[in-house]
Amino acid sequence: MLTEREKMILKIIVNDYTKSGVPVGSKALSSQLPIHVSSATVRNEMAFLEEIGLITKNHSSSGRVPSIEGYRYYVDNLLNPNPIDTSDMMMIQNSLSGRFRQIDEIVQQSADILSNLTNYTALTLKPEQETTPILGSFRLVPLGNHKVMAILITDNDEVVNQVFHIDSDLGGDKLDAVVRMINDKLAGKPLDEVITKLKTEIVPEILKYVKNPDSLVQTLDDVLMQASTNQFYIGGELNLLSFTDNNDISYLKPIYSLLNDTDDAAKFIKSSDNSISVQIGPELSNDLLKDYSIITGSYDVGPYGKGVIAVLGPTRMPYSRVIGIVDGFRNELSKKLRNYYDKYNQ
Repeated sequence: MLTEREKMILKIIVNDYTKSGVPVGSKALSSQLPIHVSSATVRNEMAFLEEIGLITKNHSSSGRVPSIEGYRYYVDNLLNPNPIDTSDMMMIQNSLSGRFRQIDEIVQQSADILSNLTNYTALTLKPEQETTPILGSFRLVPLGNHKVMAILITDNDEVVNQVFHIDSDLGGDKLDAVVRMINDKLAGKPLDEVITKLKTEIVPEILKYVKNPDSLVQTLDDVLMQASTNQFYIGGELNLLSFTDNNDISYLKPIYSLLNDTDDAAKFIKSSDNSISVQIGPELSNDLLKDYSIITGSYDVGPYGKGVIAVLGPTRMPYSRVIGIVDGFRNELSKKLRNYYDKYNQ
């Protein structure tokens, strides 16, 4: 249990180091305390905070910086999130007010907006529905030059498309026949069942119309997997370069690989209930992220599921401001997505 003065000293160290990146000394601390305290007393208090592991020396400097435990204590006990300011809220609302054709576009745009607001790397995960999406319809649209676009639409108006190449002898009549066969056999079925049937029942049927169906089948599999799994987006990946002290940036390559792997990334942006969570350094259970923190917030779209937004930054990020932005942003994103779903389900 810390005394009030020890709490004030720790809070000042965290706030000053967050702003400047410079270790905090006793003189700087003394001048900021609301009551007169000698530098000697402050040094004694700092020695105690260092002894219990909340602050630490940074190299040869006489100043102190927060430890991972110090950041954790600060976030849990001393932090007061700043309400999102008017200009940031206006930027969010203006950016989300555009016309979007798909849910994925909104969620992807959200990663860019959140990154621009914080100057850190942002991650967004679209809402995960409690029930498996159902195949509404499937189309093949010729584009010319032996290219065809496969378009899949689910029961909740999600649209996934992908372009692939076809053989020169695959004409419009054959494409239409393939489309009719797929819709007759698979429309109205859950996507996980459609994926299974594609490999067991549909391929032999496609062979009746297409001699070399590999590219078509692979494209079908790709759009099905994309529609049935959570879509994950990253904004501001290059922002990781802005707060590194390491001149050799090659160490960032495995971090970029980690972020771009949906399964791996989803593991460390967990958020329960409707809360804001903060994971710091080793709490992320991945050594690549030991010098980073992640602030995560879930957003609720009612019957259409819950999604996640997150900000990845250095452990010395301004937690009060970023938490306020994440909290305000998730509420606006929830409103936008609810309005989108409501319009398409009228």
